[in-house]
Amino acid sequence: MAKKKSKKSGSTPAIVHLEKAGVPFDTVEYEHSSDDMDKGYGIEGASKLGMDPHQVFKTLLADSGSELVVGVVPVSGHLDLKKLAAAADVKKLEMANPQKAQRATGYVVGGISPFGQKTTHRTFLDASALDFPTILVSGGKRGFDVVIAPQDLIDVLGGQAAAIGKD
Repeated sequence: MAKKKSKKSGSTPAIVHLEKAGVPFDTVEYEHSSDDMDKGYGIEGASKLGMDPHQVFKTLLADSGSELVVGVVPVSGHLDLKKLAAAADVKKLEMANPQKAQRATGYVVGGISPFGQKTTHRTFLDASALDFPTILVSGGKRGFDVVIAPQDLIDVLGGQAAAIGKD
């Protein structure tokens, strides 16, 4: 299905957050289908939007035991927990329990956005994002993505770029 522009105003907490921040962004939508989930939400989105999966990013939460940390990595690869732990200067991280991630962010798995989360978490964007003028990240629901410059994502979230992904 071809990409469609959506009305941005107030669609999700992510959109509200970005509008308040005043950074340029756009949105795209695709029809999410649970029948297309054999490779994951992000790959489904990249495929349906005709995008390079290295330019489409997924938002994952990792748990140190005392805090949740956000890692944003390309859908073409995986989050390297050891590299994220080093970037976050914590001893060890494991993937957050999906229910805990949903409670902490206010979003459902497959639609977790780095923007507009219920609780603020330290956020790390894989450095490969800086190779692109814009990247896609979840806009706060399945089938709804934000198109944004990587540096704007970092600036809005007070995040950092770090080599946290792996193929």
